[in-house]
Amino acid sequence: MYGWLRSAITHYVNATGRGGSMYKKLCSPNAREWGLYLSRWGKFHSVGSNVHINPGCCITDPELLRIGSYVGLSDCTLIGHDAVVALIEVRYGKHLDSVGFIDIRDNCFIGHGAIIMPRVTIGPDAVVAAGAVVTKDVPPGTVVGGNPAKVICTTEQLIERVEARCNAYPWIDLVKQRQGAYDAELEPKLTAVRQQYFFGDGNHG
Repeated sequence: MYGWLRSAITHYVNATGRGGSMYKKLCSPNAREWGLYLSRWGKFHSVGSNVHINPGCCITDPELLRIGSYVGLSDCTLIGHDAVVALIEVRYGKHLDSVGFIDIRDNCFIGHGAIIMPRVTIGPDAVVAAGAVVTKDVPPGTVVGGNPAKVICTTEQLIERVEARCNAYPWIDLVKQRQGAYDAELEPKLTAVRQQYFFGDGNHG
């Protein structure tokens, strides 16, 4: 994308507070950039620093969402209300309200496809696995998964498992040289080594 066009769109968004969908479509921000944008314009109740939010993340009620620092939201869904009250009103004539907060504490990660329901506190130092449906609080320092989500292990145990698996990878030295979680210079080489490892004659799949 032309730098001047991106700069113009960014200026428009910053000046007016509008144009978020245009920014997403034309600028294709990464999770860090989109997190910065939503931290300022997302209308969250409050938000900390270093928040990464994938552009595919769906947040239905940002005003009822509190996000701590060093939080990562992948393409997950955060639901702050239950629209069944509209049906109840039409069918039964009852005027009700069904909403709830979502409180994501510091150092948490929400995996791809996870659904967070209202009235839930997550963490700190917690991980929600991909595809999990969270209907109750996630204790600090734990990993939850499944539907409904249940505690799988502690975050420290998860780190130990990932470290043990990584020690067997022939590209671990490249990963240690990487600048951040993604390094454009190293990524092509990493991809080639991974493909050979998983799909080559070694049968490591």
